[in-house]
Amino acid sequence: MKKFQGAITALATPFQKDGTIDTDALRGLVRFQLKGGINGIVPCGSTGEAATMNTKEYEHVVRTVVEEVGGRVPVIAGAGSNDTQKAIHLSELAKKAGADGLLHVTPYYNKPTPAGLVAHFKAIADAVNLPIILYNVPGRTGLNATATVTLRVAKAVPHVVAVKEASGNIPQMMEIVKAAPSYFSVLSGDDAFTIPLMSVGGVGCISVVSNEIPKEFTRMVKAALEGDFQKAKTLHFRYLDLMNVNFIETNPIPVKTALSLMGKIQEVFRLPLVSMEEKNKETLKTVLKGVGLL
Repeated sequence: MKKFQGAITALATPFQKDGTIDTDALRGLVRFQLKGGINGIVPCGSTGEAATMNTKEYEHVVRTVVEEVGGRVPVIAGAGSNDTQKAIHLSELAKKAGADGLLHVTPYYNKPTPAGLVAHFKAIADAVNLPIILYNVPGRTGLNATATVTLRVAKAVPHVVAVKEASGNIPQMMEIVKAAPSYFSVLSGDDAFTIPLMSVGGVGCISVVSNEIPKEFTRMVKAALEGDFQKAKTLHFRYLDLMNVNFIETNPIPVKTALSLMGKIQEVFRLPLVSMEEKNKETLKTVLKGVGLL
């Protein structure tokens, strides 16, 4: 079995009305995920609004998730930065808090060369002895880690054991699957691409929609891992509208709004994120009702 596979939730971070971390709601979300059978949890990624957390809050969220999980599934802390030294510092905090692995986005804005990407990931791996998932999301970073570059990083830095692929480029993902080391996991970074990617050798997804439907999403991914693509396809299409509506506005605005409507968290964001436009919120409600979540 590969180190990271299956249905893994990119966890939203609940806030109180005053903008502080809602620890009780955070613990409740983790319990909801575990009850649904999820295979891993990623706190402090982009879905978790980590970009607006200070280091004290960051460590608190990771530690809280680790405590609530209690070793039942891997906790993979988002620790990315476009400053390598900051990425190392966050990684050290995550390890101290008990994380089992790290999710590192390719550095944004700086747009490093392939050699710079290798050096960035090698510096993190040398400093912190935890497995790393490379996160390729060119829509947020302005930089696409091509198949060639991803494989170069994987082979140069053995601590990089997986990629969260959110390029939307299936041929690129297939090239990674085709040539990756045997231990290397190719995970979808887009819910709607999970089954297409798994049909050609991907082994799961780091998911947004599993915040809302952990049990159902886990069933879908499990079916695909077991080769039952008829069942997986049925579940994929049942929840495809929900997967898509979660990106009707910038993630995590729709998913946090949905979780609020479901009574699991308060509808609070940190600037520069704000509440949904009303017309989009009505669309979200319609989809949630259609899949029985409201």
